[in-house]
Amino acid sequence: MPDQSNPPATTRYGFLLVPEYSMMAFTAAIDQLRMANRLSGKPLYEWIILSDDGEPVTASNELTLNTVALKEAGRLDAVFVCGGINIEQKVSKSRSSWMRDQAARKVAIGAMCTGTFLLAEAGLLQKYRCTIHWENMVGLRERFPELIISPDLFEIDSDRYTCAGGSAAMDMMVYLIAQKHGWDLATEIAEEFLVERIRGRNDRQRLPLRLQLGASQPKLAEAVAFMEANIEELISLDEIASHVGLSRRQLERLFQKYLHCVPTRYYMRLRLMHARQLLLQTSMPIVDIAYASGFVSTPHFSKCYREYFGIPPREERRAHKQIEVAS
Repeated sequence: MPDQSNPPATTRYGFLLVPEYSMMAFTAAIDQLRMANRLSGKPLYEWIILSDDGEPVTASNELTLNTVALKEAGRLDAVFVCGGINIEQKVSKSRSSWMRDQAARKVAIGAMCTGTFLLAEAGLLQKYRCTIHWENMVGLRERFPELIISPDLFEIDSDRYTCAGGSAAMDMMVYLIAQKHGWDLATEIAEEFLVERIRGRNDRQRLPLRLQLGASQPKLAEAVAFMEANIEELISLDEIASHVGLSRRQLERLFQKYLHCVPTRYYMRLRLMHARQLLLQTSMPIVDIAYASGFVSTPHFSKCYREYFGIPPREERRAHKQIEVAS
């Protein structure tokens, strides 16, 4: 428990904004600190909003905030890199060097939303557990296969703090407050923001299928999990049915009743969604994306992709890059 006999020292956080960052994640985090100060009646936290050069930074919702340059940051206890869209275009050697320097000074290094990508680029996540928004997991894993990436809302591993973004930034910050100042204060903060439950480190980002379907359909959830674990090396419907202890016909009935499609169609959707993440988040050749998604040939992959998404993979990648350049 925190020592209440002496006033705690003020913890100083830096929030490093990169262009097109997620405003929701940033404000979800910073408001927890404000509320901690208000409810405790003490200056438990102070914060500074940073950018590479001290110029105003525009978020993905087109709102702009004034900032302080990195060289003027002063003493920090932790710095959080606030990412957002098009994060692959936001890599900066000077920023990476500054973050490595902060880490060498024993400053905790954190990230919100896609900011995890920039920490990885700076070499600051080796041997640390981390997380990132679920849409960016495939791209991060392909770019940095050595990373330990979890699907949880947030990860606190020693002096590395990462979260999936959105409301998960609030959960992570409340957890950090609780670790330093106790769960009574954390609970009060949650009540002020009308939060029914403080989500913990082991809460997952996306609602697992078993929870969507209910506890009465464990076989179906197990079958889908088996599919998700075998995207590149395909397994037959008979193998899936055998794995979960059902007949092929029984499995088909479960998919039709609860997921409104045949198992092969659902499996194809998983593979195509996986391919789309690789297509938009990495620079992998399309032929490699096809093989990594379980397709035996590029023409077959392109045909299936076009039928499902309404656009060939090569054209979607080109359009995505044009949008990135324009933004």
